[in-house]
Amino acid sequence: MTETILAIDIGSTKICAIIAEIENERIQIIGHGIAKSQGVKKGNITNIEQASKSIRKALGDAKRIAGSNISTATVSISNTYAKSIGSSGIVNIPSTNRDISIKEINRVMQTALYNADIPNDYSVLHVLPYNFKVDEQSFIDDPYGMNANRLEVDVNIIVAQKSSISNLQKAIKGAGVEVENIVVSGYASLISTVTEDEKELNVAVIDIGGQTSNLVIHAGSSIKYNDFLGVGSNHITNDLSMALHTPLQVAENVKLRHANLIEPSQEYIDLPIIGDEQNTNSVSLETVYSVVISRVEETLLLLKKSIDNSKLRDQLGAGIVLTGGMTKLKGVRELAQVIFDGMPVRVAFPSKVSGLFNELKDPSFSTVVGLLLYKSGYNTEYEINITHELLHSKSSSDHIIQDSSPQLSDIKLNEVVADTRRDSLEEQTRVTDKNNIGFSLDELSTTSMEENNPFKKFTNWAKQLF
Repeated sequence: MTETILAIDIGSTKICAIIAEIENERIQIIGHGIAKSQGVKKGNITNIEQASKSIRKALGDAKRIAGSNISTATVSISNTYAKSIGSSGIVNIPSTNRDISIKEINRVMQTALYNADIPNDYSVLHVLPYNFKVDEQSFIDDPYGMNANRLEVDVNIIVAQKSSISNLQKAIKGAGVEVENIVVSGYASLISTVTEDEKELNVAVIDIGGQTSNLVIHAGSSIKYNDFLGVGSNHITNDLSMALHTPLQVAENVKLRHANLIEPSQEYIDLPIIGDEQNTNSVSLETVYSVVISRVEETLLLLKKSIDNSKLRDQLGAGIVLTGGMTKLKGVRELAQVIFDGMPVRVAFPSKVSGLFNELKDPSFSTVVGLLLYKSGYNTEYEINITHELLHSKSSSDHIIQDSSPQLSDIKLNEVVADTRRDSLEEQTRVTDKNNIGFSLDELSTTSMEENNPFKKFTNWAKQLF
């Protein structure tokens, strides 16, 4: 069966919409649209109407190419809005069968969410488990099916302000689409760029966009730390415009054509003067080099400080993965290796999907491709999403209670057993407290029970006694 999905990345410089089809776990892109971002600054929606207009344009192009009229989308939200809250949960495994099922995993995850101190004006985006503990054994990769008395979990809960989520939903709805999932942009970038080996060794992903930089650290089984920096490649353009006294668009072209981080050039170029574009100035490319490397170095140093503050730096066996528009600067990997004290650094492009248009084979599209992958099931195993649903890859049958009835899944059987136990306890409580509550023995005896039911036997005995 083929499923059509839509991903929309709302960035500070561009808005991208991609439509894809999923068939047999294969993701095929069938349409995309890109529009200049309006009504968005540094990840914040500042004008809902303008943002909706930009989204509508990108979405219209994607629908036209794909020939699809899909109306629900998985959408990114900037790390600007997001912050992390740590929590943990613990549950006992029922004594009838000590095997851990999806039901127990869901219970422990929901318990961790319940235990979290979440401010009233914030909503949960992701509840990400990074450490499961079975009895006394920590760092269990997957507790499903294990035999245990107790299950514990440590989670990283990513939350965002309710007002920010509401504004995002309004902007999307204004473009004629309903929001199905909301994913933090740094998380989406990680999904599309990081390999399983890098996750196993722990890795930091830095997505440097137009006006913002997002940092997420994958440690254990999922994201354990995320941060945001309000600096991006557009700041290089602004710096060049001021230093070279030239218009912003000219400065942007200079950045794209001449900027590099390896060595300065001795050449000179003529640039129009801001406010007097009929005349030109002769500018040394060495000046361009100095401006660019100063801004990039400052940005990377701030991100390095954030990694140091996470207290996870020593655990990053896979080092740093760089993605986003700024990573297209020549020499950024080499400079990053110096800034991050020789840690492994690589520049990553989005992958894991088919049909990537040439325009999308670019690190600045890592987030939107990650949104497609998230919707396709590349989320963190046992994550709780924005709708408080437990996401997992297990089949619907749970090996807890063995039964010869093929028409009921084990999960349903377990729920039936639990309901039966609860009902029995309620019956026992009513009988035991008859003197306090005032139940009539005649009323109790008229309940529909089988003849061998112990409660009916007790009722008959009590009536004879009194």
